[in-house]
Amino acid sequence: MSGRLLGTLTGLAVAGAAHAAVNAALLRRPPAGPPAVARPVTVVLPVRDEADQVAGCLAALLDQRGVDRFQVVVVDDGSTDETADVVRAVHDRRVRLVTAPPLPPGWLGKPHACAVGAAEAEGDVLVFVDADVRLFPDAVAAAVAVLDAHGLDLVSPWPRPLAVGPAERLVQPLSPWLWTTTLPLRLAERSPRPSLAAANGQFLVVRRATYQRAGGHEAVRGEVLEDIALLRAVKRAGGRGGPIDGSRLAACRMYEGWPALRDGYAKSLWATVGGRPLAGVAAAAALTAVYVVPAVAALGGSRVGMIGYAAGVAGRVAGAVASGSRAWPDALAHPVSVLALDALMARSVLGRRRGTLTWRDRPL
Repeated sequence: MSGRLLGTLTGLAVAGAAHAAVNAALLRRPPAGPPAVARPVTVVLPVRDEADQVAGCLAALLDQRGVDRFQVVVVDDGSTDETADVVRAVHDRRVRLVTAPPLPPGWLGKPHACAVGAAEAEGDVLVFVDADVRLFPDAVAAAVAVLDAHGLDLVSPWPRPLAVGPAERLVQPLSPWLWTTTLPLRLAERSPRPSLAAANGQFLVVRRATYQRAGGHEAVRGEVLEDIALLRAVKRAGGRGGPIDGSRLAACRMYEGWPALRDGYAKSLWATVGGRPLAGVAAAAALTAVYVVPAVAALGGSRVGMIGYAAGVAGRVAGAVASGSRAWPDALAHPVSVLALDALMARSVLGRRRGTLTWRDRPL
């Protein structure tokens, strides 16, 4: 490899690390002692075969402080286990169980369940939470405080990723690393451009009036990445928003073990590149060139390669700071993480082309 090319790749890694550090500093953070929320809030909790998770999620939701008028709408999306029974056993007037009707043509399961829950909402603020998320006691009040303090319409508090075992620790921190490295947060917050959007459907907070003006989940009914698509719909409707620090508000172990992680990422990675196979290949190649090639050169004694490798590690640490995930020693394996992401992208794109992708026993 030419020294000029290696220098260019290293320069890109250094630029990415610097950008991630700036984003980590600029990321909006919720107040430690948020004011009480005066207006009503509705939490929509879509569930499908979540008997093992829903009780813990509800317990955390019902432990929220600083929200006097609070409603939780649990939408059972065709569960075949005891999910509904677990919800019924929670005797709290704030919790309401709704059964989602069969999927209409053109809808995916989660957007449909969220739309059903939103239609039952009484609050001026809507909060969408996944069953594997555990909110901390001030989470809702703090997220609403950020929404109000900065005049935003949607905020996506990024829950602290909980990763156990090598596969989870390699892959799970990559999502916040990617947006801290590539997305100019403050510009994206104001910009209507669809490409400048990042959101996490594990925990979303949106003004109900803006949600309705944007078309709600009906506007994103066929989207696998309905969270990012919803933020884009909000932007098209004149709203503003994006990710904020959620590491002190919530935690989530998204996938447990390699099989669940592999299948979970396969269902959605193809959509991150617009469903275009060549775009997926190009994205994987670019990440590999910038974050793997310098590391390989460093193993051969290249000082420039060592700088590139160190920059990749530094960017990964900045992403960990932004999301509250583990930084050390995991960041040292960043090139291996990128290779794992390459493999997952290839599996996702091939599965999409072959029509073999499913999630929760439903085709995608």
